[in-house]
Amino acid sequence: MSILQIPTAKAFQPLLEPNRYRCAHGGRGSGKSHFFAGLMVEELLRNPKKRFVCVREIQKSLKESAYRLIADKIAAYDLAKYFRILNDRIETSNGGLISFIGMQDHTSESIKSLEGYSAWVEEAQTMTSKSLEMLRPTIRADGSEIWFSWNPRLASDPVDKFLRSANVPPNTAIVEANYCDNPWFPKELEAERKFDKQHRPDRYGHVWGGEYEPQAVGAIWTMRDINEGRVQERPNDLKRIVIGVDPAISSKEDADEHGIIACGVSEAGHGYVLEDASTRGTPEKWGRRAIALYDYYSANCIVIEKNQGGEMCKHVIDSIRPGIPVVLVHASRGKHVRAEPVSALYALGRIHHVKDSPQLEAQMCQVTAQGYEGSGSPDRVDALVWAMTELFPDIKGKQSIVNRPTVAEMDYEVSGYESNLYRGRQSVAIGE
Repeated sequence: MSILQIPTAKAFQPLLEPNRYRCAHGGRGSGKSHFFAGLMVEELLRNPKKRFVCVREIQKSLKESAYRLIADKIAAYDLAKYFRILNDRIETSNGGLISFIGMQDHTSESIKSLEGYSAWVEEAQTMTSKSLEMLRPTIRADGSEIWFSWNPRLASDPVDKFLRSANVPPNTAIVEANYCDNPWFPKELEAERKFDKQHRPDRYGHVWGGEYEPQAVGAIWTMRDINEGRVQERPNDLKRIVIGVDPAISSKEDADEHGIIACGVSEAGHGYVLEDASTRGTPEKWGRRAIALYDYYSANCIVIEKNQGGEMCKHVIDSIRPGIPVVLVHASRGKHVRAEPVSALYALGRIHHVKDSPQLEAQMCQVTAQGYEGSGSPDRVDALVWAMTELFPDIKGKQSIVNRPTVAEMDYEVSGYESNLYRGRQSVAIGE
């Protein structure tokens, strides 16, 4: 019996023990893919009958997969006699297998063929909610694992919401790894990194530091403007507060969100984003959430985009509590066209976010003059734009609040409202 020594960066040490989810996120040059490719080879040496699938959201050819990287690891470790490198898969001599798929090519039925596998999700930042929901229950054999590696893009991406939120699944090991954690970081990449640090400072943190994407190219909002205007407390002189609502057209689990944003304007003419309370669910759910926000901030009205539901949007609020002032607005122009006047207020330093709203801000920085560059619909941004347009009527013609009776006294509970180097060597025994 011989011993294979696999050099491993210290940053990945927490991922050496078995877990349902083993995850690594970070910037370019961190060695994430190299670690998981080596780990997969190691697992197949320990258990030659094991089956793995390497997953991407979109995979048009094997060139876009980890196929070549894994094959290179097998060659580098001098393990060719234990593996067969075929045109579309990699096999072991004892029935083990590594296959490569794109989730976009599968349905909930076709993916059932992977029930006996463990999985490595590459470039996980591109995976959709639908694909993630299909994959997780499919990989369900005893002791099966799902590995994720990704360069963070947006806080709203499904993989980040799943693995970097306040509620991380049990049996999860997750690490952040960047170029500085890679003891084999090549000098060619070091030259690229230094160039970006000097000449592309706005992109440096995302590319090399694993930070969220600051903005799409040509974005009408920038994180710089948002951060410069950020405050930790709302002022006491808010003269008007409104709740912006952009309802989704569906209440299914994988539907777009209902954008619900509380905003106010001060006596000095500055706008404030008070809270992002967006949600998914039925019309009654978004209606109750909007009313809870209305009560919490003692708002003046609720502003609702009515394109999808017409008068039914107002009926949702009326059915829960008649009498709340409602402004119905109609979208006659494109999202980015409506958003540009509001983004101009940010550039002038007149809009301030109270604390952080990461998912809203991620959407904002994906809106360009050509449209929305993110996935899905920017419902949070739409709600923000409706609210700010109501608070700053000079942006667009003044819209009047529907004349309504005084707020009715009804029993309504808001108590349920819910207002972030080199380790050494692994030793793997190889049976002769």
